[in-house]
Amino acid sequence: MKNIQAIENLLRESVDPVKENNPVFFKTGPGQYAEHDQFLGVSIPNLRKIAKEFHELPIEEIHVLIHSPINDKRMLALFILISQYKKADQKEQETIYQFYLQHLQHINNWNLVDASAHWIIGAHVFQDDREILFQLSHSNSLWERRIAIVSTWYFIKQKDLTCTFELAAILLNDKEDLIHKAVGWMLREAGKVDQEQLILFLNQNSIKMPRTMLRYSIERFPEPLRKRYLNFISKNIEQ
Repeated sequence: MKNIQAIENLLRESVDPVKENNPVFFKTGPGQYAEHDQFLGVSIPNLRKIAKEFHELPIEEIHVLIHSPINDKRMLALFILISQYKKADQKEQETIYQFYLQHLQHINNWNLVDASAHWIIGAHVFQDDREILFQLSHSNSLWERRIAIVSTWYFIKQKDLTCTFELAAILLNDKEDLIHKAVGWMLREAGKVDQEQLILFLNQNSIKMPRTMLRYSIERFPEPLRKRYLNFISKNIEQ
């Protein structure tokens, strides 16, 4: 595959020596969530540049990239898929969507999920059956649960908040910090669209929310309101 070889060459040329083998934003130690992952150290702007050059990469070659143990290659595959999805007709979009679902086990780090879930799954089910998101929210896979909530970012951009709040309620008791952060992040984004809906959700659920989730969700609140929620939770924890 000549395209793959050309991509390999460009990736090697694009490695940032400072970032090489130094994944500072990922927990790669034994037993940690990114223990499985390997990193070349190619910046996101450079990956986007390569994706633009190879935006017509055939699906069988995208398959090679997304199966790589190297995070940078899987991210590149996702950038290419997103580009193709945005330009595709309905039939081609369905093919890309199904490809994404079939390769969820390779979309297995927070950067991969956060860069792609809303642009492919979120966009695809926005005007269709959203049941897949509720299925994923109950998955044993941390990454599939994160995909479920982050996919709703597409809905939020369209000012449709219902699914975000429904999934947030399902994930309130999740044990993983990366889910707490993702849910809090999506709640914060929803609050930018409709702060009253977010306040209503918090008034009903903040006592049950992990502190990290709450902190993320209220980051944009005025300081007095933010402190009120944090103090309320602190008092209840003490009791």
